[in-house]
Amino acid sequence: TLVLNEKKLQEVDSLWKEFETPEKANKVVKLKHFEKFQDTAEALAAFTALMEGKINKQLKKVLKKIVKEAHEPLAVADAKLGGVIKEKLNLSCIHSPVVNELMRGIRSQMDGLIPGVEPREMAAMCLGLAHSLSRYRLKFSADKVDTMIVQAISLLDDLDKELNNYIMRCREWYGWHFPELGKIISDNLTYCKCLQKVGDRKNYASAKLSELLPEEVEAEVKAAAEISMGTEVSEEDICNILHLCTQVIEISEYRTQLYEYLQNRMMAIAPNVTVMVGELVGARLIAHAGSLLNLAKHAASTVQILGAEKALFRALKSRRDTPKYGLIYHASLVGQTSPKHKGKISRMLAAKTVLAIRYDAFGEDSSSAMGVENRAKLEARLRTLEDRGIRKISGTGKALAKAEKYEHKSEVKTYDPSGDSTLPTFSKKRRIEQVDKEDEVIEKKAKKAKVKIKALLVCEHLGKPTVSQAFVKWMTRKTQGDKIQQLLPSGSLQSELQTS
Repeated sequence: TLVLNEKKLQEVDSLWKEFETPEKANKVVKLKHFEKFQDTAEALAAFTALMEGKINKQLKKVLKKIVKEAHEPLAVADAKLGGVIKEKLNLSCIHSPVVNELMRGIRSQMDGLIPGVEPREMAAMCLGLAHSLSRYRLKFSADKVDTMIVQAISLLDDLDKELNNYIMRCREWYGWHFPELGKIISDNLTYCKCLQKVGDRKNYASAKLSELLPEEVEAEVKAAAEISMGTEVSEEDICNILHLCTQVIEISEYRTQLYEYLQNRMMAIAPNVTVMVGELVGARLIAHAGSLLNLAKHAASTVQILGAEKALFRALKSRRDTPKYGLIYHASLVGQTSPKHKGKISRMLAAKTVLAIRYDAFGEDSSSAMGVENRAKLEARLRTLEDRGIRKISGTGKALAKAEKYEHKSEVKTYDPSGDSTLPTFSKKRRIEQVDKEDEVIEKKAKKAKVKIKALLVCEHLGKPTVSQAFVKWMTRKTQGDKIQQLLPSGSLQSELQTS
């Protein structure tokens, strides 16, 4: 565009008035040269080069034509671009607030200044270029859409639940006809394939199951089929059971395909996270946060307990210890750690995983080198923690290892306040067992006293009453006189004397 009246450019604040209508704009500027782009890709390449301060081939051709005829400086909207043009084409360029206002006025009256371009066509081209430029600026790629991961891991969980229900129903249903087969074949998919191939229990004798089972297991199945205690079922029942087996086999095959798809998608979107915690745990973390960008905004402590929110709030409410791990507990590094070090390893793994998440979310590099390096460091740290308890100790280390923990024993004497009380002390109420034991002891002592009393009565009969009476009184006090009086009632001394 050629400027016709440079005097009007001196007033920057009122320059917009000169571009209120196309007629006024044509009095200020005039079209010098116009060249259309062939397609949107060419326009995107040219616009991208301008944004980066570079000159594309098409612009260079146009400027070379202008250089031959140019006697005035070239006005540019970007100072960096003006420096490149001056360096490569030796063309003087200017950039000032006046130039910015002039560019704004030209854009407002683009339809009137450029003949042969319809407004509707111009709007469509601008919209297409804006979309293409946005994709380029955001580095958009269909392989980087993490919504597919969220849907895939959710579908994988649903398939696992459905498979579990179907297989349990199939085993229970066919168990009425051939219950021994469920104990012999433990693999669910193999079990359903055997059912689909054979059907009725009577067909196992002639069936060939070498493709599905080893020879020993096949022989055991055939032997069990001959002596099975299962009931007979109709052909219609077998048909419905086989339809269910077909569903189980198809869902299992689709589940395997879906898992491979999830692995490939995780390696494309989050390769470093996949190396650190695995495909399933990484996908569950992304699904729990909603997207990879939302997950990248979380702190390491949040990622560590992500998935254990219920236990966290329950612990905070009851003022107990908060959980140490959530979904990250199922990572292989945490699983192979001893229970004593699981909390420490999960904390370190969460810190490194957050770095991997942010690298995958915001980094331009799609390699997994950082994840491999951090995982190697964590594995070395894990070996150090595991070997710390069984490491050999020599020299003074043995003595330190055998040294007992020091406990300070205080010998400070304190005053006993129990002696200050003037109230009488009462003995505690005896238990029933103690009363019974004391009664047995008293009975034994009373029997011994009875024998001695008989001997003393004999002595008294022989003429030594003084000594015998005193001894009897002493024995009576010694052995609880109440019990002796019960054993020796009044007048019994004379009867004892007569019998002795």
